[in-house]
Formats: sequence, C-alpha cells, structure tokens
Amino acid sequence: MTPERIVAKSKEKGLDMIAITDHNSAGNFEAVRTAGEREGLTVIGGMEICSEEEVHLLGYFDRNEDLYNMEMIVQANLPGINNPEAFGDQVFLDSNDKILGVSEKLLFGATSLSIDRIVDLVHLNGGMVVASHVDRESFSILSQLGFIPEGLKLDGIEIINSEMTVDRENVGKPGYLYGYPYISCSDAHYIEDIGKRMTEFSLLEPNVKELILAIHGKNNRGVVR
Repeated sequence: MTPERIVAKSKEKGLDMIAITDHNSAGNFEAVRTAGEREGLTVIGGMEICSEEEVHLLGYFDRNEDLYNMEMIVQANLPGINNPEAFGDQVFLDSNDKILGVSEKLLFGATSLSIDRIVDLVHLNGGMVVASHVDRESFSILSQLGFIPEGLKLDGIEIINSEMTVDRENVGKPGYLYGYPYISCSDAHYIEDIGKRMTEFSLLEPNVKELILAIHGKNNRGVVR
C-alpha cells in the first residue's frame, strides 16, 4: 500500500477520487496526494479514528491544517507504543515510495476520546464524519454498541459488505440506513481491495464540502449509485 501503487490501482479501477484514512494518523496523506496529482487523481485527506469504545470513525477534511490539527489531538489522546517485532514498522513514505521514517505510536490502538467527542472535534475542525464499516463484525458502531446513539451528529455511515442500491426513480437522492445517509467504500487495507466498493456522486468539484451536499441530496448534488 505505497503511494504510487495506491494511485496506479485507483486509476486502473476508474476512480476519480479517493480518501487516505489511515488508523489514527495522517502521516502518509501528503505523499499519496502528491502521487495522485501526477496522475490526475484527487486524494482527500482523512483519518480512521478509533474511539475509547473501540469504534472506528472516518474523518475527512478539505484543508490540510484542519486535518493535521485533528491528527495532533488524536495522537495526544493515543496511548501505547508500537512493538515492531509483533506488529511491524509503521512507516511514512514520500510520493516516490521511499521510506522517510516510522511512527512509534501504536496506531491501531484506541484513543481516549469518546465517540461523541470525536464527532464534535471533526466538525469543529471543518471536517465530515462517517461511521466506518457499520456492517462489519468488529470495530463498528453496531458491533461495539449494538445501536447508533440517538442524536449522534454523524454526516453519514459507511457500508462495505453490501452492494449499494439506489431506486432508479430516485437517482441522485441519498439512500438511508439507521436514519443516516450512507456511502459504500472498499475499506482497502490491501492493493487488490481498492475499488471493490465505490460510490458515484454528482458534484461540482471533488472535495469534502461537495460530498456533504451530495450525501444529503442538497443543491442539485447527489448520489448517483
């Protein structure tokens, strides 16, 4: 999962836009973004943040400063040191796939931030927050809690195992599950998984602000399929 390989596979799959959402880190976003620019692929910055309840939440950001501010908050609340012998090195790369350094943090661990706090912090930093892989049997809000707390201000939820379907009479309108608009993503941890699931949007520009409008079907933006 190096920047050049991620971009090449994304282009091969016909994707126009991807998001880099590593666990509790944004350290490889810039490398993939730069590699994507060379090939005409838009790369959105984000993180997959693990709450104290061990629920994964996706935060997406348009502005680098907002992404990195959120990363600082997450890592300040992330206990644990990585054991490379047990888990391997957690490397940071440049856009040409060269190793720049490693993270000593245990990046797949849980933060001390609650679900509510993460949602609030993502929004305070101008981001969009989506509950990760709600149809997976581990680290999802449904597997950990058994329900989505009433009033939780998610922008949407993500599904990975079910095909996303949209009534052809309602093309462009969002689909809803558990009261939230949903998107379908690959949750790719391996190159071969990129593009296994995708969502097609109608947008004016490829950015997070437009995605928020699209998943809620506002201002003539929408989910095509």
